[in-house]
Amino acid sequence: MEFLNEFLPILLYIAGIVLLIVLIILGIKAIRILDNVEDLVDDVQEKVDSFEGAITVLSKAANSFAGIGNTVVSGITAAISKLISKKAKEEDDVYE
Repeated sequence: MEFLNEFLPILLYIAGIVLLIVLIILGIKAIRILDNVEDLVDDVQEKVDSFEGAITVLSKAANSFAGIGNTVVSGITAAISKLISKKAKEEDDVYE
């Protein structure tokens, strides 16, 4: 019994020291992994920034085409509404 009272605390201290060393090593590896992830995110951000100019140009072109399309559609709609209003006026004149 006396042997266990002396041996178990020593065994626990050794296990604690080993666990502390393992945790330190894992912490260092985690820091290295986070550094690599940060570098990767920076590279991706640079690539996204390089595409931003092209995306802006495409967006402006799409907006201009949409504006032209809206103008054409509104012109056609106005012409059709004029034709319909003229026919309605002519029909009203016939009945009067």
